[in-house]
Amino acid sequence: MAYLWLKTFHIVGIVVWFSGLFYLVRLFVYHAETEQHPEPARGILKQQYEIMEKRLYNLITTPAMMVALTMALGIIYTEPEVIKEGWLQVKLVLVSGLIGYHFYCGWLLKQLAKDNCIWKSQQFRILNEVPTVFLVAIVLLAVFKNNLPLNSAMSLLGSLIVVMIGVIHVYAKKRLRESLKSSYPML
Repeated sequence: MAYLWLKTFHIVGIVVWFSGLFYLVRLFVYHAETEQHPEPARGILKQQYEIMEKRLYNLITTPAMMVALTMALGIIYTEPEVIKEGWLQVKLVLVSGLIGYHFYCGWLLKQLAKDNCIWKSQQFRILNEVPTVFLVAIVLLAVFKNNLPLNSAMSLLGSLIVVMIGVIHVYAKKRLRESLKSSYPML
């Protein structure tokens, strides 16, 4: 019974953690775009985004990560033989990468607050897709375990990355076109 409780709260922690990571970097996009606004709007928006980013990171995303990781350790404690499984070892490597991404976002948050961040909104849009790749890979491993069809999984992840890059590129062109139209209405 303990295993089921641990697994339930592990999944809840994962859902909240990923939600926080997705939204946090989306806030970074908006934060970076404040540079396009004149004062006093720029200062007001920056201040509001800094508050939102800090609260999201410290009060939601980081605690959710801690819940997910604590529950995962509990699961491993209740079923220690699972640590020998190859799929779990690969999953743990991916989770380590996700933890690194999480703390990198925390570092970016501090850079944005100090006005030391050189990232543009387009770069943040690309960064915002990184957890999607982690999520798909981790869920594939959790569902298929040692029966993961590796060729299909790699094709799926590769296709997902290409589609995400394409969508970001098309969206950037659309935004540029709209920006030019608003700047030069005669075009």
